[in-house]
Amino acid sequence: MLYRVHWGAPETMSWQRLKQCARAWLDRIRRDEQSAQGLKPDCEQVSMSELKLRPPRESKNAARLKTGRYEIGKESREIQERTASEGGPYKSKERQTQKGTMYRAPAGAWLGKRFLHKRRDRLTPEGVSYRIARAVIAALLISSLPSAFAQNMEKAVVTVDDEVTAFTYAPDGRIVFSARKMYKAKKYDLERDDIYVLEQNGKRKKIFSGEKFTLGDKPFTYLIEGFTWSPNGKIVAVQMYTTTVDIDDGTTQDARGLLFLDDQGRMLKPGKDPVVLDAQNPLWLRDNQTVVYMNNKDMPLGVYSLQYLNVSSGPAGKAFEGRTFLDAARISGSNSAMAVERDRNMDGPPRIQKLELLSQETQEVATLDEFAGELSLSPSGTKAAYYLDKEVLEIRDLTAPNKLARMRVGLGVLQWSGDEARILLKRTVEKKSADLVWVAVPELKAYANRTEIPIDEPTPNFLLHGLTIREYGISPDGKFLGVVLPGKRNLEIFPMR
Repeated sequence: MLYRVHWGAPETMSWQRLKQCARAWLDRIRRDEQSAQGLKPDCEQVSMSELKLRPPRESKNAARLKTGRYEIGKESREIQERTASEGGPYKSKERQTQKGTMYRAPAGAWLGKRFLHKRRDRLTPEGVSYRIARAVIAALLISSLPSAFAQNMEKAVVTVDDEVTAFTYAPDGRIVFSARKMYKAKKYDLERDDIYVLEQNGKRKKIFSGEKFTLGDKPFTYLIEGFTWSPNGKIVAVQMYTTTVDIDDGTTQDARGLLFLDDQGRMLKPGKDPVVLDAQNPLWLRDNQTVVYMNNKDMPLGVYSLQYLNVSSGPAGKAFEGRTFLDAARISGSNSAMAVERDRNMDGPPRIQKLELLSQETQEVATLDEFAGELSLSPSGTKAAYYLDKEVLEIRDLTAPNKLARMRVGLGVLQWSGDEARILLKRTVEKKSADLVWVAVPELKAYANRTEIPIDEPTPNFLLHGLTIREYGISPDGKFLGVVLPGKRNLEIFPMR
C-alpha cells in the first residue's frame, strides 16, 4: 500500500502495471536528472511510449525461444526510445557505439551453465573490469597463504583401511603399523594387534600375527603403543602395554614391555621370554644390537633408571647406575642422548644432561626451572623442545644453552619439521584425538640467569582444515604426513608442500 501511494497510482491499477510505471519513472530520472529533481513520482505522468520500453517480464521458457539483443555501452537505451517512439520494431542489428559494440545473439545462446541474456551485466566494461579485479584479488589471497597449507588441498596418496593403533616411519621411508584384532578366549575378550610393514610402493606385508602369540601360561592381552626403528632400519622395537590375567583369582597385572622384530617378521628373543617387561623408550646404539631403555620398577611414578639390553644376548646390566631421569631422547646418528635428570626424591631442579651411552659419560647442558615432559630433539640434534608446565613450551639451543624462547601453546604431542623452522603439535595428550597445528619456531635469544623470560603466544596454523586426528608422524625427508583418523582409525598419508 505504501508503495502504491508513493508512486501516485490509482487503486484500479494492477500491480504489474505499477511496477512498469516505477521503472519507467526511474529511467526518466537517469536520463535527465536535473529536470526530475523535486518532482513527485506520478504514474499518470508516464507516457505509453515509455511503458513500451519495459514490456511485461516473460517466463524463462518463453525468453529462451526469442532472439535477444545485448549491449556494451549506454547508447542502446536511446536507440530503443527512438524506435519505440517511431512505432517501428526493435531491430536486432550489430552496431558500433561510443563505448563498444552492440551484439545480437542467437536464441538460446549458451555460455557455460547460463544463457547469454542472463549475463548482460557481466558483458559491460564495468562488469568485465569487476570480474578481472575480483579474480586478481582472489589469486593474491590464495598466493599469500603459507606454503604449509598446501597439503590441505591434496588428497591422501595412500590409505590403509585398517583400525590402526600405532605407526612409525622407518629411516628409509617405510612405515610399520599395528592393526587392532580382537579374539575370544573362554570368558575373556583379548586384544592381539597384528603388525605390518608398508613399503614405499604401497604394498604391505604382515610381519607379526597376534593370534598365535603367547606369553607364559596365563591369558594375556596387549595394546601396541609405538615403534622405534634401529638406525639401519632392519629391526624394530615394539612398545607394548600388556595385561596378564590370573585364572585362579581373576586378578590382572599390567606392565609395559618391549618386543623386538626384524623387518622380515623374525622374532628376536633377548631373554627367556620374547617380551622384556618393565621396559620403555628404547635408545638405539649405532651397532644396531644394543639398546638402552628406561625402567620404572621400584621407582616413584615418572622417575626412571636406565638399563642396557642386547637384542641377541639379553640384558647387559645397568647404565648410569645410581642416577635417575625423567625423560630421554636419542641424538640421531650418534651413540649420544639428551636426558632430563632429577633425583628420585625429586629434590633440586631438573637438569638437561648429555649422555654418552657407550662410555656412560655425562655433561650437564642446562638447569631448568621446571619440566613437564615431551622432550623432543630437532633432526640435527642442536635444539630441544619440552614443556615447563601444561601450557608453556620452551625451546633451547643445545649448542648455546643460554639462548631460548618460550611459547604458550598448550600441552600436546609435538614433532619437529624437517627444516626445524616449525613444530607440529597435536593439542591433547597421547592416544586421544585433537586437531593438528603448527607453530613457527621463534628466534632464540640469550638471557642471563634469573632473568624473566617473556612468553610468546603464537597463532596456531591448522593443518588438514582442522581435521581431528588420533596419531600423526612425519616422514624422514619431511615430504609426507601420516595421520590416523578417529572413528575407523584408518591411516592416511598426505603430501607436505
